[in-house]
Amino acid sequence: MKRILSLDGGGIRGVFTLEILLEMEKLLREKHYNKSPSFVLRDHFDLFAGTSTGAIIATCLCWGMKVEEVLRLYVDYGQKMFQPVPWYNPKKWVYSRFQAAPLAEILKQLFLEDGNPALLGSRLLLKREHEMGDRKLLLVVVRNHSTGSAWPVTNNPDAIYNDRSRPDCNLNIPLWELVRASTAAPVYFDPAEILLGKNKQIFVDGSITPYSNPALIAAMTAILPGYNVNWNPGPENIRLVSVGTIQFSSEIRVKNPRLWLGYNAAKIPAALLQGIGWQQDYICRCLGRCIAGEVLDSEVGDLVAVPPPGAGWFSYVRYNRSYKTKLMREVLREHPRLAQIDAVDAIPLLRAIGQAYAEKTVALDHLI
Repeated sequence: MKRILSLDGGGIRGVFTLEILLEMEKLLREKHYNKSPSFVLRDHFDLFAGTSTGAIIATCLCWGMKVEEVLRLYVDYGQKMFQPVPWYNPKKWVYSRFQAAPLAEILKQLFLEDGNPALLGSRLLLKREHEMGDRKLLLVVVRNHSTGSAWPVTNNPDAIYNDRSRPDCNLNIPLWELVRASTAAPVYFDPAEILLGKNKQIFVDGSITPYSNPALIAAMTAILPGYNVNWNPGPENIRLVSVGTIQFSSEIRVKNPRLWLGYNAAKIPAALLQGIGWQQDYICRCLGRCIAGEVLDSEVGDLVAVPPPGAGWFSYVRYNRSYKTKLMREVLREHPRLAQIDAVDAIPLLRAIGQAYAEKTVALDHLI
């Protein structure tokens, strides 16, 4: 069986994701890999997909890091990742709230090969020495502002745009630049500029695409012939495990339905992103055989154990904590910044929520 790990965008709420991954790694190490101290999730999954903060985590895991190491990165450097643009530099803070350089420097130090910045086509990313099994694939979602399109970029050497004979071969992109591009959330960080061949392209956060939840595009990349991965579809052949970054309801509780312009400008983008992420999850449950997941809505339920039309493309697991209506309002009343992608001060609470959810929800048979 081939296994995909898909990780959503959501800024510092990636800490919640990491607590779930920590439980997954623990269960697999203890009960499926004979308590091997060297076990990492790279040993279990074949394709890692991520958007924005999910791209950071997915790349670190595909690189061979333990979940605990990635979590420590967020805990120790979260404040540095969201370092505000100085107030005395108005030319900068007019365009973005946070400096991109600190995060870029962290990523540069993480992904090195022979002392130099590793490229997307790095041998260490694809296949490590003495590693058993097939090659490991990474998918990072970015939005190319220059072309106005979503770019799900992989390290698959057989992909059309990874042809080494092309002057703009994607495999030549420095890994840190690609991950930094996927995290370049408009308003929060400056866009990323990447040189492809002789052309400079402008990239922003992959969450500004339909794939803030990259589970569906990861499955399509693995199965559809155009991507040249060509895994055999079927619930018994592919297991897709998707992890979110907490879902907050976008409900509006106001007496006057004619909301002023500033309110709409602030709330509608988040509502659209949430709705698209929900849709990706919904489609995955329809195309795949859903093994675990929270209730989608009161009409369709969770679709767990509901046979998909046809044979189904894959078996599917969705982990995400959902806050709705009254419960959400209670949580946000006590911690009003919890839903914000830059809420570094909420890291301890995010960890606690993730730990409680993981202990209750993550199961070994979901993963194997």
